[in-house]
Amino acid sequence: MLLIIGCVLVVLWLLGFLILKKTVGALIHIVLLIAVVLIVLHFLGMG
Repeated sequence: MLLIIGCVLVVLWLLGFLILKKTVGALIHIVLLIAVVLIVLHFLGMG
């Protein structure tokens, strides 16, 4: 479950980075950070 959420967040980050690069810069990187944390937790078996 965490892997799916993480992958969706990575895709949203990519779309946001490519489309809204100048508008919501900090928010895009927060979404990426959350996605990476969720993926790492999935692979560590905590989800």
